[in-house]
Amino acid sequence: MKRKHLDFKKYKKEVFLKDREVKAEYEKLQPEFAVIEAILKARMERKLTQKKLAVRLKTKQSAISRLESGTANPSLNFLKRLAEALDSHLEIRLVPK
Repeated sequence: MKRKHLDFKKYKKEVFLKDREVKAEYEKLQPEFAVIEAILKARMERKLTQKKLAVRLKTKQSAISRLESGTANPSLNFLKRLAEALDSHLEIRLVPK
C-alpha cells in the first residue's frame, strides 16, 4: 500500500485555516514562523548542520534545535550573532497592516 504524501501548505489552505479562531492564532504566530523559516533556509543553503552552526556560534546544538523548533525565544543579540554565523545580514522591519 502506497502512502500519499501530505502537503502541509495545501492542508493549511483547505482545512486548517478555514476555522476563524485557528486562523487568527496562526496569524499571530506568523513572525515566529518567518524567523524559523529564514534560519532553516539560510542554514540549509550553506550546507551547515545544527552542530556546525552551533560551533560557529559557540553554543550547543540543542540551542539551535530549540531555536528551529520554535521553543526558544532568542534575544536580538543572539539573532545578530546568528546572522553573522550564517554570513547574513539581520533585517527587522515593521510593515503597516
